Amino acid sequence: MAEADITVQVCHALPDSTFLRSLSVPVGTTIEQAVAQSGLLQAIPGIDLSINMVGIYGKKKPLDTVLHEHDRVEVYRCLQADPKEARRRRAACKPAKG
Repeated sequence: MAEADITVQVCHALPDSTFLRSLSVPVGTTIEQAVAQSGLLQAIPGIDLSINMVGIYGKKKPLDTVLHEHDRVEVYRCLQADPKEARRRRAACKPAKG
């Protein structure tokens, strides 16, 4: 008896567009396999799974995480600026209170 497939989504958000694809994959498929099957790496060549973080519904996960029915795999963009450094710059520009 063959195992049933599960439905998952793979998504990646860019500043001006979004990649979102639903897939039917075999039970036991990992995040890395689903991303490869989705066509994301061909559609957006700059993505490198050894650098870009991935997750499921906003929680970071390793590439070998096994997917479950209705999981949404998210491939995150690299940060353009360090959030702590950006906050320091904003604070330096504000006038002192007092």
